[in-house]
Amino acid sequence: MAFKNAGKARRLMLGTAAAAILSGSAAFAADDKLVVVTSFPADLTDVFKAAFTKENPTIAVEIVNKSTSSGVKYLQETAGNNQTDLFWASAPDAFEVLKANNLLQIYSSEVEGGASKIGNYPIDDPDGFYRGFALSGYGLMWNTRYMESYDLPAPKEWEDLTKPVYFGHVGISSPSRSGTTHLTIETILQGEGWEDGWKTIKEMSGNAQTITERSFGVPDGVNSGTFGIGVVIDFFGFSSKASGFPVEFVYPSVTALVPANIGLVANAPDEKPAKAFIDFLLSPEGQALLYDPKIMRLPVNQKAYENAPEGLPNPFSGAINASVDFDTQVSEERYNVVNSLFDVMITYRLGDLQAATEAIHSAEKALAETPNPQAQKLLDEAKALVAEVPITVEQASDPSFNAVFKVKRKKADDAVEGRQAEVEQEWDAKTVENYRKAAELAGQAEGML
Repeated sequence: MAFKNAGKARRLMLGTAAAAILSGSAAFAADDKLVVVTSFPADLTDVFKAAFTKENPTIAVEIVNKSTSSGVKYLQETAGNNQTDLFWASAPDAFEVLKANNLLQIYSSEVEGGASKIGNYPIDDPDGFYRGFALSGYGLMWNTRYMESYDLPAPKEWEDLTKPVYFGHVGISSPSRSGTTHLTIETILQGEGWEDGWKTIKEMSGNAQTITERSFGVPDGVNSGTFGIGVVIDFFGFSSKASGFPVEFVYPSVTALVPANIGLVANAPDEKPAKAFIDFLLSPEGQALLYDPKIMRLPVNQKAYENAPEGLPNPFSGAINASVDFDTQVSEERYNVVNSLFDVMITYRLGDLQAATEAIHSAEKALAETPNPQAQKLLDEAKALVAEVPITVEQASDPSFNAVFKVKRKKADDAVEGRQAEVEQEWDAKTVENYRKAAELAGQAEGML
């Protein structure tokens, strides 16, 4: 994979300072505190917190859980009186946003053993502002019992989830609510192109039963059988399977491998404990914790794979065919636009999208039994209306346009003002009309048969 505009990768510094840092609590004062803002669920953070505080019992660790985008916004809003030491999340583009805002500071850990790249992609920020501690890919997980009960085939590609057979059986989160979902959506857009990628995303989402509030709502729904298939980051699938749930996971051919990261926040109140925590994540002990059944993430230390659990792939051996050359700069440039587009076109209009999708599926089935050129033309028009995106890829990456989207809405009726409100209202009106017209045309097509 090629990492664009990243500069030269920084060599990992060799040494043994980590051993001294981790050797005991004597190096820290009795009142040391560590505040970590993270998007990771408690199943992950509790394991690392417990192990770290066992090594350093005088450090009080406070975990502040926020979605990735909410965490970024929080650090931006509290920069004038920062109380956070570390930001810990999966999305490298979120770290690029913080870096561009001067909200991170350089720290070069001296822990040995970490790989510098995955393919051509630097695992650590070349400028030293954040470190990769695990690797992640994106794909599909499904509940095998659910699939058997509904007689559904196992999916292999994103495009599979656009098929009528999966209508009402899919779960996905919103990229504005989940940094890992944002990376998944961006991976599809970069792998398939702007227009074709949104077409796939909208057709998949039209088959969705729900848009979950957070990313971990998707694996929870699959594990419980609330829906059958989920669009997830890989470790959700691996950890569910390791925990005994009847699930499977697959990487589609259009996927990417990128690091999950941790960064030292600028003006961190407690730098010393924060640096120790970073070293702990990268140490052999910390990397081994990634194999906890509740976590199951891919380490950045290649030697760690000598003790990998059965079924967990080694990305350094080519076990994962990540075909997308993920461009973090492109993702960062259009971060807010992609989130707003998804919410306007999908999250807040899911019912309209589902209705149009169901009408199209019904017409497709009828046409397969009774071909009709005129009806097919109407159906093609309906599909094009659903797939339509209100802006071009060039507009999406325009810095001045991206800057318009300052407010992250948690629900459709949240107040938005100024140019963002105008643009989103234009998108919404067009989206509603397109979905309405698409359902109407599909119904007319079926009525002709």
